[in-house]
Amino acid sequence: MSKWQPSDSSPYRFRRGALLVLLALLLAGVVIAGLSLGSAPLNLPQIWGGLWGKEGFETEGIILRTVRLPRVVGGVFCGIGLSVSGVLLQAVTNNSLTSPNIIGINAGAGFLVILLSCFFPAAYSALPFAAFAGAFLTALFIITVSHRISSSKITVILAGMACNAVLNAGISFLSLLFPDVFTSYRYFSVGGLSGVSLDRIWLPAVIILLCLGAAQALSGKINLLCVGDSMASSLGVRVKRLRMACLILASASAAGVVSFAGLLGFVGLIVPHIARRIVGGNVRWLIPVSALGGAVLVVLSDLLGRVLFAPTELPVGIILSLIGAPFFFVLLLKRRTEL
Repeated sequence: MSKWQPSDSSPYRFRRGALLVLLALLLAGVVIAGLSLGSAPLNLPQIWGGLWGKEGFETEGIILRTVRLPRVVGGVFCGIGLSVSGVLLQAVTNNSLTSPNIIGINAGAGFLVILLSCFFPAAYSALPFAAFAGAFLTALFIITVSHRISSSKITVILAGMACNAVLNAGISFLSLLFPDVFTSYRYFSVGGLSGVSLDRIWLPAVIILLCLGAAQALSGKINLLCVGDSMASSLGVRVKRLRMACLILASASAAGVVSFAGLLGFVGLIVPHIARRIVGGNVRWLIPVSALGGAVLVVLSDLLGRVLFAPTELPVGIILSLIGAPFFFVLLLKRRTEL
């Protein structure tokens, strides 16, 4: 059986239920830790009083509502959005090395952000919208090209890699022409949560949750797609239409994250792969497990970046790269031995 085909053996059923409960508890733990730890440690009564605006907890409330709560909430939605995007991309391409940053979605966001910064430097408030538009338009271009050619799995990957190369070349070209802009662009390219506010999160969060719900609703058909195009088609699945829908959902989910957190990498690669190793290839379970696992990973990474290097701060994107790059090499070596 292919690793992408859903498995319903009893060990997997036990793992799925136990893992969902464990991840939910772990997420609650890292959220509390993210709210309590920092330059001014807070205990649970202080967190409760600060969040609810009780008298005598004004300072705690300012710290929580303006700094820590937006970062924790942003980290949760970053993990959900990128992990769900990774599950969908890997499932419809049948390739465990596929993720939003590899097929050009991140590069599209970065290119439009640096383009806007170069020619409209005063439009700083429009950068989140530019990031979302760049990621989503790049994905639509990849979808259109692959649909016109064959809409096959390999076509989507190759079209994405080509877009990624062209857009990264464009970013490098603009950075040479406008070196001052590139200095400020570097933080966006690394990815971080230090400048996140609740006002900037709510709209991307709605998009991410809608994508999560739609992906879960389509999970049964995606399972059939993982068995093979011909088999799925014989069972009544419109393969091309389903693949395009999954790519649009994956792109919108990743674009929502990029719009407020920058170009975070490796989450969409690492989390779905580990989840599939533990609970099997059933997308119906992979989506919630990956969403919870991704949220835990991003919130924990952001917390480590704040606490381990205090009083300075290491952006969460760097922490994720330090974790993800070795994992990626191990995955490549393992695939080489399997060939």
